[in-house]
Amino acid sequence: MITQQHDVVLAFGSNLGDRAATIRAAQQVLQRSEGIEMFRASSLRETIALTDHGLDADAPRYLNGVATLRTSLDPLALLELVRGIENTFGRERHEHWGDRTLDIDIITYGGKVVHEPDLTVPHKHAHERDFVLAPWLELDPDAVLIGHGRVAALLDAVGDSTIAYAESAEGVVR
Repeated sequence: MITQQHDVVLAFGSNLGDRAATIRAAQQVLQRSEGIEMFRASSLRETIALTDHGLDADAPRYLNGVATLRTSLDPLALLELVRGIENTFGRERHEHWGDRTLDIDIITYGGKVVHEPDLTVPHKHAHERDFVLAPWLELDPDAVLIGHGRVAALLDAVGDSTIAYAESAEGVVR
């Protein structure tokens, strides 16, 4: 029996602890997980924290990145996997859009629309978030966000306030 594969875009963010190390370690765990293939990660970009009340320059800054992959997992199994990885890296869910050691969002899943109590795909805010669009465009210059259009046009519309980070063998350097 041939298992159906789905192309997925995930977004990663962290604003607590060793942000880059956490994101990269989580990506390695994900890449080695059963049902995950063809994993590619973008470079990391720094952004001002986005809260329920808007941008917060006083909060710890985020590092963000995107990964593309192919999976045989269904959307809810993938959600369970990424939530388990978040928990492994100390994610606590006390405040909506609060500070966090790790956040992993499912942005797209095989060109499908998913509406479940705990999962909406495409991600309902992806089209307005430069910290998702800019690294995604790095991985796929022809990317399209279902229901919203070309990622390049979406990024042009919202602008790109992200700051590129350079990573070395010892970690992240500005």
